[in-house]
Amino acid sequence: MEIRIATADDWPGIWPFLHEIVAAGETYTWPRDVDEARARQMWLVPPPGRTVVAVDTDGTVLGSAKLTPNQLGPGAHVANASFMVAPAAAGRGVGRALGEYVLNLARADGYRAMQFNAVVAVNTRAVALWRSLGFEVVGRIPEGFRHSTEGYVDLLVMHRWL
Repeated sequence: MEIRIATADDWPGIWPFLHEIVAAGETYTWPRDVDEARARQMWLVPPPGRTVVAVDTDGTVLGSAKLTPNQLGPGAHVANASFMVAPAAAGRGVGRALGEYVLNLARADGYRAMQFNAVVAVNTRAVALWRSLGFEVVGRIPEGFRHSTEGYVDLLVMHRWL
């Protein structure tokens, strides 16, 4: 697996699983019916943000992540990131590899910390992964997410120093 900065040519490999994940309504706060043009705009972020992809040896996109400042101006020293792994690649270490890569990228970019604003509390695999990479829960939004099958569940705010 190779992780690298994404290009516009990677979008056709990202969109199918991004669309599937968002439409499922289990992990992302995006509109479940987001169209491709809007999703592309939201995922392939302009500088200073960056989008990366994890690709298999045959060029298949296994997952992707985006790194941006969490806030503007005086809050721009804290990074924010979002991650998606193609369901077909689940359990292969793609999420961990993307997480480690993005943490290193954020550190190299001069960010002092990373914050996740909306980790769905019942997404236990993601919560466990982020905890194993040094993130702590620093806040909880009660019933902040309307899960497609679980109903209203909490959102976690997670943070770690870089």
